[in-house]
Amino acid sequence: MSVRQSLLAILAEGEQYGYQLRHEFELRTGRTWPINIGQVYTTLNRLVRDGLVEEAGRQDDGSVNYRLTFAGREEVEKWWATAVDRGAPNRDEVAIKVALAATAPGVDVIDVVSRQKAETLRVLQGYTRQKRALPEPSTGEDLARLLVLDSLIFAAEAEARWLDLVGQRLTAR
Repeated sequence: MSVRQSLLAILAEGEQYGYQLRHEFELRTGRTWPINIGQVYTTLNRLVRDGLVEEAGRQDDGSVNYRLTFAGREEVEKWWATAVDRGAPNRDEVAIKVALAATAPGVDVIDVVSRQKAETLRVLQGYTRQKRALPEPSTGEDLARLLVLDSLIFAAEAEARWLDLVGQRLTAR
């Protein structure tokens, strides 16, 4: 997840201070990935350092408002215009764990896969319940949550299918 790009995209809509950015990020990602305020300010400091964001004044309470620079606007436009690079896969802890279990002496890889499948299905059921609780049709924050839940459900379903395949391959040995 790119907090950097997300904060830039939110700032493209207008000036905000750190807590506003955090709130907006969480609201618009369906509150799926809570973000630490320290991470927001660390990212803002790096964006200022990189010339993509600048201070735009202060609130009465001393909070600093930030806005995009010209280079920041170009960065956001570039992000919207290009696909997320999937060429270098993210480290997947489940895949790594199963691969290591399959080659580690003394580890019951079938048991590792079975426990993981149960956990994946438990999480999938939770996502599905959350999705059913959303209003139809969903708008605003609920739509953001629905889209994120759809993504998480598809990912959990894919993981469950992969774990089934792993089980088949292991028992066919």
